[in-house]
Amino acid sequence: MEITDIYKTITKPSPEVLFKDRNSKFYGYAFPISSEDEVKQHIEDLKKQHHQARHWCYAYQLGKQEQDYVFRANDDGEPNNSAGMPIYGQIQSFEVTNILIVVVRYFGGTKLGVGGLINAYRTGAQLALEASKIVTKTVNVDYAISFDYKNMNKVMRIVKEKNLNIINQTLELSCEIIISVRLKDANAIFEIFDTLYEINIKNLND
Repeated sequence: MEITDIYKTITKPSPEVLFKDRNSKFYGYAFPISSEDEVKQHIEDLKKQHHQARHWCYAYQLGKQEQDYVFRANDDGEPNNSAGMPIYGQIQSFEVTNILIVVVRYFGGTKLGVGGLINAYRTGAQLALEASKIVTKTVNVDYAISFDYKNMNKVMRIVKEKNLNIINQTLELSCEIIISVRLKDANAIFEIFDTLYEINIKNLND
């Protein structure tokens, strides 16, 4: 089975977008997030910014691989599944993760009906995503490799040969380097260092 070790996300918030339907206004926003705590903060900020709005509906997804995904959709007082799920549908459609999309509604006096709401919230989310810069990232595993200074050349030769990405290093009498390896290569790299005499490798993601 092939390991999928890439995912799509955004690295900075989208510009504000606006969708109107029968005097109701729907403002769409997309934010990069790495934890559920950030969701609350963004919602609070938007409630301050749009304190006269009626609904702050949202959906988010966290996780870098399908089996790890955590998602939530919130209708915030709109009829069931007329807001949060249409927003989440756009997250799925654009195949993005580690993202929060909020659509803020100002009621314009005319009821849109469930179909109208689904369309408006879906469109608000779609416009926010279209206005965002979507990037592809890799899922990485970080390893700490520790060794005595005398074994430095042995370790560095492999780092160079395999073109490994060092994210931190302490090179003294006892040395440690931290490398970041793409998930699909992680086992092979671990095996190489694990078989070397007097060299320890440890997975920092466990």
